[in-house]
Amino acid sequence: MQGLVVRRVLSGRNSAIAQRCLSQVASKEASLPDNDVFARKMPPFDYSPPPYDGPSADEIMAKRKEFLSPSFFHFYKKPLHVVAGKRQYLFDEEGKRYVDAFGGIATVCCGHCHPDVVDAIVNQTKRLQHSTVLYLNSAIADFAEALASKLPGDLKVVFFTNSGTEANELAIMMARLYTGCHDIISLRNGYHGNAAGTMGATGQSIWKFNVVQSGVHHAMNPDPYRGVFGSEGEMYAKDVQDLIDFGTSGNVAAFISEAIQGVGGIVELAPGYLPAVYGSIKKAGGLCIADEVQSGFARTGSHFWGFETQGVVPDIVTMAKSIGNGIPLGAVVTTPQIAEVLTRRNYFNTFGGNPVCTAAGLAVLKVIEKENLQENALAVGSYLKDRLLVLKDKYEIIGDVRGRGLMLGVELVTDRQLKTPAKAEILHVLDQMKELGVLIGKGGFYGNVFRITPPLCFTKEDADFLVDSMDYIMSKM
Repeated sequence: MQGLVVRRVLSGRNSAIAQRCLSQVASKEASLPDNDVFARKMPPFDYSPPPYDGPSADEIMAKRKEFLSPSFFHFYKKPLHVVAGKRQYLFDEEGKRYVDAFGGIATVCCGHCHPDVVDAIVNQTKRLQHSTVLYLNSAIADFAEALASKLPGDLKVVFFTNSGTEANELAIMMARLYTGCHDIISLRNGYHGNAAGTMGATGQSIWKFNVVQSGVHHAMNPDPYRGVFGSEGEMYAKDVQDLIDFGTSGNVAAFISEAIQGVGGIVELAPGYLPAVYGSIKKAGGLCIADEVQSGFARTGSHFWGFETQGVVPDIVTMAKSIGNGIPLGAVVTTPQIAEVLTRRNYFNTFGGNPVCTAAGLAVLKVIEKENLQENALAVGSYLKDRLLVLKDKYEIIGDVRGRGLMLGVELVTDRQLKTPAKAEILHVLDQMKELGVLIGKGGFYGNVFRITPPLCFTKEDADFLVDSMDYIMSKM
């Protein structure tokens, strides 16, 4: 009855007042009642971290406030103090275990502290931590070869960076150099980084500062849930052709997009969209850039790369996050012809391709293959999505369940018809799930989408615990 009252109030004229009231309710219910016990137990796990004897959460928070950027923000009313991780689990300072369904923002693919990745890092560090790419070293060459083997067509020339932002910046510059054009087309709601070029390509005001961001046109987002054309990918693609015809000289440098928007709230592009857009871009003399920072490295389960779900082959692929399982590493992979543009001047990256990071990257590829993590992402991700869809049928607050593999989104709304973002409610559920031992992410332009991107070793038992926890909390709202 309480949930029904909330839905009715929020859809009325006093929605702002109701949101404030609900926020106050959520604040008072920050922890679950002592007499209301959640019956399901977390899946068994044969590991306990060593006792923690370091600084307390309060001490860390005090230092953070004094010495770190005020731009840093954190989840939860009581910030989580993580001191250890193993496989798909994290541990706090008291030894409490959590199911990690966020994976360091879609970054930990093999599992926390995977022994094969750790050994590769440690062994390489003992031999040679850093020199320069001006000298020969097998680590960078071996990883580049292995990485190129995972990509289709003539995508076989690799340039290593330290992050996804760096990779996308380089890709955009290469496209401009190769084509001789400046105009870039990207998508509204997309996210590509926080430097000059990538901030321009990003299509959300909340991630854009008021600095010069030139030459980028943002196309209509092919969002099957909120978009005006639903799942009609080719209808959205016409907007790209319109941008070329009416917003540029008729020629463009590139089109850049994610196949599944991560920061934007796990939005999978409408079917048929990329083939139609890639055709328009090619006719305009441009290159097609696939941003695989979040959807790459087997996360979608059905494919190794997100762009493969749309049946296209890009000219440039960018990647980061899962590439190193948490090690700072990114990459741009392109064709020999396009790669040639960087020889026109000197281009260098001090840490890009260093021995330690590339040794870790090679170990990640081997683990994905050895442990069949792509197959697991498909099986467990499909199972988890099915369970979340059942939950959607049960609770009006769940407006949409989407994504594929272990890159899933759950959008919360206070009104299914109006699709009003449930901003206060999602904070309440997020906090309560942490209390039960489940960590999930939050994103989307309105901040009302759960981002579920766990390590690819996630199990069906973990999925059950996640869904049952969400079910329990929503039943109390």
